[in-house]
Amino acid sequence: MNFAIVVFPEVEELDFVGPWEMLTMWSKLAGGPANCLVVAQTHGPVVCAKGLSINPHVSFADCPPLDFVLVPGGMGTRREVDNPAMVQFLAAQAPGCKALLSVCTGAFVLHAAGLLSGRTATTHWGSLDRLRALGDVKVVEQRFVQDGHVWTSAGVSAGTDLMLAFIAHVAGEEAAAKVQLQAEYYPADTVYGHTSSHERAPSYVRRPGSRAGLA
Repeated sequence: MNFAIVVFPEVEELDFVGPWEMLTMWSKLAGGPANCLVVAQTHGPVVCAKGLSINPHVSFADCPPLDFVLVPGGMGTRREVDNPAMVQFLAAQAPGCKALLSVCTGAFVLHAAGLLSGRTATTHWGSLDRLRALGDVKVVEQRFVQDGHVWTSAGVSAGTDLMLAFIAHVAGEEAAAKVQLQAEYYPADTVYGHTSSHERAPSYVRRPGSRAGLA
């Protein structure tokens, strides 16, 4: 199977590196997808939001049919929602995909490709109102949410939680357990400072002791 993470200029690094780590551990340790790919519009280096430069494995033109695709977020999504090449690539790949995933503002790119309308979804806390303003998405304030074969997550670090939950859903809890142990990914519930009182903090942060989950 082919699992691709789509990148673009000004993509947020952790949006895709966190899921990539979980994905490739799944592949190596627990029978995950045989081909884990980073795909971009062209083969040239992609400069990310914080200056990291990466080299995609394949371009839109030579990307094989995908079973799973994940779209990360970042400031570059503001441009990508109006990028015909991106929208057409996702729209063409989607019918053959078993699952579509997004992290952070990658949700807006899925929407631009006609893949999020009528769904329940989430995004970065700073863009929740913007997602609501689209008018055809039921927005929830959770770390991640599943609606059928479409999975979305909140901002940046939430993509790692999304991918681990996705692995558990697709391959079973024991597969996810192997990945979680190898990654030593056991996040604490600590909320520093006065984050919980921030007027725009997502509801799952404002509820003391709350944990993310599926809708």
